[in-house]
Amino acid sequence: MLRVSLACPLVLLAAGACQTMTPSPPAASRPSVVVEEAEAWRRVASARDAAALDGLAARWQQALAAARAAGGARRIAAEGALLSANAALPRAAPAPGSYRCRYVRPGGSKWAGSAPGFCYIGVEAGQLSLATELRGLRLGGYLWELRDGRGLIFLGAPVASGRIAPAYGENPGRDVAGRLERIGEFRYRLVLPDPAAGLTIVELIAAPRP
Repeated sequence: MLRVSLACPLVLLAAGACQTMTPSPPAASRPSVVVEEAEAWRRVASARDAAALDGLAARWQQALAAARAAGGARRIAAEGALLSANAALPRAAPAPGSYRCRYVRPGGSKWAGSAPGFCYIGVEAGQLSLATELRGLRLGGYLWELRDGRGLIFLGAPVASGRIAPAYGENPGRDVAGRLERIGEFRYRLVLPDPAAGLTIVELIAAPRP
C-alpha cells in the first residue's frame, strides 16, 4: 500500500526543521466615504430660496390647513391633483411649447385665483426655460431637472417692464423660486413658496397644436 510520508525532506532536515509558510493577513479595509454631489440648482439658488424650497412640504400643509379652517375644503377637493401634495409623477420634464395656465393661492381668509392665460416652455443652450403670462404673475427663468426625475426647480424673476425678465440673482430681493411637477397627462404645476403670498400654485396644461 502506498504511504504518504509527512516527514520533512532530507534537505530541510539538514537546515534544522520543517518550516510552514504562514499566509500574510489580508490588508485592513479602509472605510469608504461617498460624497454625493449637490443638485445643480443648489449652486445657483440663494440660501433664502433654497431654504424655502426645502420647507415646501410644511408650507403646503399650513396653507391647506388654513384654507380648510376657513371653509375651503370643497374648493380644495374640486381642484383635485393640483392641490394634492403627493400628486407628483415621474418624468416631470415638460415638452417645449405653449401651455394654458392659471394660478390659485389657497389660504386662510382669502382664496385668490387668476384668469386663464398662457405659459411657455422653451429651450436655451440645452436648458429648459419657463415664462408665465398671467395677470399679477409674469415670471421668467430657467428650470433645473432633479436627479430623481420627479420635479424641476424654477429659478427666475418677475418681468417688471417689457418682455424680458432680469437674470436670477441680479436683484436678490425680487428673485422667485419654485418647483415644477407633472400631475397628469400633459398637465403640470409650478409651486411657488412666498413668505408674503403664502403658496402660489400655477397649473399648466399643454395647449393643442394648430
